[in-house]
Amino acid sequence: MSKDSKERFSDRVADYVKYRPDYPQAAVDLIYDACDSSTPLVADIGCGTGIFAHQLLAKGCRVTGIEPNENMRAASVAWLGGNGDFSAQAGSAEATGLGDNSVDIITAAQAFHWFNNDSAKAEFRRVLKPGGFVALVWNSRDLNDPFQREYEALLNELATDYSQISHMNLDFEDIAGFFDGKVKQQTFEHQQRFDFDGLLGRLHSSSYCPDRDTPEYAKLVSAMEMLFERYQEKSFLTFRYITDVYLGH
Repeated sequence: MSKDSKERFSDRVADYVKYRPDYPQAAVDLIYDACDSSTPLVADIGCGTGIFAHQLLAKGCRVTGIEPNENMRAASVAWLGGNGDFSAQAGSAEATGLGDNSVDIITAAQAFHWFNNDSAKAEFRRVLKPGGFVALVWNSRDLNDPFQREYEALLNELATDYSQISHMNLDFEDIAGFFDGKVKQQTFEHQQRFDFDGLLGRLHSSSYCPDRDTPEYAKLVSAMEMLFERYQEKSFLTFRYITDVYLGH
């Protein structure tokens, strides 16, 4: 049975904080530079533990993190709550709890595939200031990389419901249909370096990771050990991403 989307990450917060990647600085710059204000008001939808919010704050934005999962939200406050330009509140893409015409930018990093698009679109129209815009951002594993192709095959075979919930199922038409008019797409390269424990932590941070007391998990870890050994160099491998930014109204 699939977990409720708002609760899928409750038991994965520590691994999410430690092992999930940030985003290329050029992607953050692109979003910031699109706004006329030097201190834009940003609603970061599906803020999670605050990875993307942290980068927006460093750029000079004021950020309200909207996060339905209590554990994730608490992690963002523990990390960023000392910054007066950050706040976090319970809410979702479909019901943010924000005021009408209250923000310059809405961002969603690794979150759009959880949205009810029609309801979210109506909500975004309500809370955006006139001329405000939306930025949808993903780190996607780079399937041109040989390791990532084999890793993808393992997930499809052994991860609990990977094929149903992966954001990599989305295509440009799915995303562009969310926007009014032309959407700007830009792509960047990004990466992490992992030893095997780090690679395992990266798996644990994902909502589709099988529960650790299941046969599927044991099989997946065993297969990952063999895969890691084939691609590691001096006990580390490079985990490559393609980062996509979709920017529009």
